Order: sequence, then C-alpha cells, then structure tokens
Amino acid sequence: MTTPTPIVIDALTKVYGDVTALRDVSFMAQPGKVTGFLGPNGAGKTSTLRILLGLNRPTAGSATIDGSRYRDLVDPARRVGGSLSADVFHPGRTARAHLLAIAIAAGIERSRVDIVLEQVGLESAARRAVGGYSLGMRQRLGLAGALLGDPAALVLDEPINGLDPDGIRWMRSLLRSLAAEGRTVLLSSHVLSEVQQTVDDVVVIRHGRIVFDGPLSTLEAGTARVRVDAADREALRNALVRAGATIESGEKGLTVFGLDVARTGEVARDAGIALSHLSDETDGLESVFLALTADEAAA
Repeated sequence: MTTPTPIVIDALTKVYGDVTALRDVSFMAQPGKVTGFLGPNGAGKTSTLRILLGLNRPTAGSATIDGSRYRDLVDPARRVGGSLSADVFHPGRTARAHLLAIAIAAGIERSRVDIVLEQVGLESAARRAVGGYSLGMRQRLGLAGALLGDPAALVLDEPINGLDPDGIRWMRSLLRSLAAEGRTVLLSSHVLSEVQQTVDDVVVIRHGRIVFDGPLSTLEAGTARVRVDAADREALRNALVRAGATIESGEKGLTVFGLDVARTGEVARDAGIALSHLSDETDGLESVFLALTADEAAA
C-alpha cells in the first residue's frame, strides 16, 4: 500500500537578480491523482519543480513533499522520484549502468534496475550506450530513474516531449496506473492537448503566477456554449433560464451557458417551442488554455 504523499507549493516566490520568475505560487498535487502543471515555456514551471526537488532555493515560500522539504527527507529516493531533463546521461554509459550507479548511490537494491527497465520498455536496449538513444528513449530512461526507489510521488518535467503517438499512449497508461496505486504524480507540459487525457487536476501558470487551479472537468465545463434561436425568442429565453442556463442575446440568437446542446433542445421541445437554429459552439480545451496563457502585459 503506497503511503499518501501530497506535494504542497505554498506562496512560492523566486527572484533571479532583477527578474521575478515566480510570484506567490500556491497549489497542491494530491495522492491518487495526476496533476498537470501547465504553461508556456518560460512561465515558471521548471523553476518551481527545481525548488521542489531541492535544486534551487526559494526567495520566499515553501515547496514540500509530505510536509517536508526535499533536503529534509529521509531516504528521499524512496519518497519522491524526479526527472527534469532528458539530457542528463553520460552518452557512453549504458542505460543499465546509469541506473545501477543511481541505485548504488541511493542505497536501492540492484534488483530494481531490471524491474524499472522492463517497466518503461527499455529491457531490450538496456546494454546500449545512451548516446545512441532517441529523445523518446531518453525520456523513458529518465522515468526509469525516477521509479527506481519505488517512490510514493513522481515529479516529471515535460515527460511526453519527444514521444511518438504510441509512446504517448504508453506514458499516459503508465502514469494513470501509478496514480491508481495511490501515488502522487505531478507533471509539467506546455501543451494541454498532450496531457488532457492523462491529468485529473490542472494548474496553469503564466508569467510566474497561477491563473487556474482546479479539476480538468472544471476547465472543460468552462468551454460549454450553445447557440439557439426561435421565432419566440423571449419564450425560449425564459424556458432556458428556468432550466438553469445563463443566457446572452445577440443578433444571431441566444448563446446558452450551462446546458449542452442536447439538453437545450430538450428544454425547447418540452416548452413547445420550435427552434430555427441549434448548434454546439463549445471551444476546444486548447483554445481555453491558450486564452489563459496569452502573452499579455503582466498586471
């Protein structure tokens, strides 16, 4: 049974010289869930993860794993596994030798090396030099290193970058299965469409500030929009409001928020209103994400 290990980022601020990379960043990654930490390149994702894993110090605030800073964890490799780069391997060293060195340094039993190589699908390439690996294979090797201590929490920076479609499906399945075991999975990405079938919760950062923090379902609900019209527009409006919708009027009819296209049609039918137009105009999640992360001047 995996011990629940929440990750908590609390009022985190990081200043590099005259540049403020993070401004009062707060969010939580919950055990048993995959949390997507999303934002464009340069938004502050990697800075946050580096502080979490003890590689940088915060200017203010804290980043903890099960209530402790990384530097204070006992046997940290068994508590949290991290992979922040696909380019931290000696090119002349084999994958197996790389993992064996990590295991020896961390006091992890050597048998775990072959277990994680099989887990990430690299057992047949384990004795090849890493310098000949593709980016996708190096991503798998980074994940193998993160899994070596069988940790309760995983922190992964852009783990899907460089994977082909089959690799993305494989990564998605593996991360979902790890979360289903009760582990905390925190992964970053700059493209929502790559991870939207993987994550449960979404944290969006822009210019070092959090602009959204909540379940993916909440972000999806915010995209729902239906356009509808009828000869008796006022009767249609009243019926939809009674059904719990929020309505905006326009030249082309009514825009309905809070009901999907099927429910909108049902409400009109039950009210005896003949529709002249009914269409689903829901924005894609990627459009919503791009709107959240648009490069506007910081307030």
